[in-house]
This record gives sequence, structure tokens and C-alpha cells, in this order.
Amino acid sequence: MYKHSDGYPSAVVHLLVELANLLHATETLRGPNYAAAQFIFLDTCSVMPLYLPADDDLEASRTMDASTPRDVVDPSAMRELDQPLFLLGNAVEDPATGIHGDEEFLYEIEVPPGPSADLEDWTVRVSAHCEFPRWDGATTLAFDQATWRFRGPLPEAHVEFVRDDTESPDDNQSG
Repeated sequence: MYKHSDGYPSAVVHLLVELANLLHATETLRGPNYAAAQFIFLDTCSVMPLYLPADDDLEASRTMDASTPRDVVDPSAMRELDQPLFLLGNAVEDPATGIHGDEEFLYEIEVPPGPSADLEDWTVRVSAHCEFPRWDGATTLAFDQATWRFRGPLPEAHVEFVRDDTESPDDNQSG
């Protein structure tokens, strides 16, 4: 999967924790394929407020009228939106065709198989910042050749990468 905007470990790991907690609480974890689709859905939902009606007039030109979910997918409801991020923010990449090219981090997430899995059952691997090869063509070796900054349970990744309100914004952004 390719995450276009805010693919830094702090944002990705935070969203993974939210996803794992949601899937555990609702007992809807069905393995990695479902989790990947749900990650994309949650990430898309997280940027939707950027395009929904705003309270102040300065943001009104960058919003769309959306009183129902159907309005969100109606292009005529979008006012002056050129390629909204919620439509371009994520992609499913095919390792056989190459890495997109502007990734700054690689991630491997091992998702447990069943609905009763806890947060500790998720394993995360995060590359160092831009420490992996990029080329056209198959990229399966990129994961073998990457320099990995972190590997461990999701709660430990959360401690490592997700800043709290007392840290500066850049503390956990680079590898």
C-alpha cells in the first residue's frame, strides 16, 4: 500500500493502533487483507473533514456539500476541488511493478489471523528514513535491502514513534 500524505511513522503507527483497537473491540479482524482495506478506509475518513463544509468563509472554497455519504461521491457536490486528497491519498502497490518513488519509509505489518487478537499481537517493522533502494521494476528486494529502524509489537512502535503533546512536532518524524 502507498500512503501519499503523512506517511511518517508517527501518523502510520497511530492509525494502526486506532485500527487494531477498533477491529479488536468490534471483533471484525479477519486477517491482513481486510486490515489493509480497513486501514485505507480509516485513512480516507481521516482526511474527509478537509473537504466537508467549514465554518469560516476562508475554507468554504475548499469544501464540498455533503449531507449524506452519497454526496461525498457525487462530483457535482465538490466545489473547486482539484484532485481531492481523499481520492488520491492511498494506493495499492504491486511489488512486481515497482515502488511509487516518493516514499520515505517502508513498513511491514504482521496482522494476527483472528478477531480475538490483541494490540500486542500486531507486529510492525519500520524502515529508517529513505534507507531502502528505489528502482523501476520488481521491488520485493527493497524490503530485504532496507535498513530497519524498528521491529516489534505495535504498542512498542506507538511508544517509539507517536509523539505526545509535550514533544515538538518533528521529534518522531524522521528516521
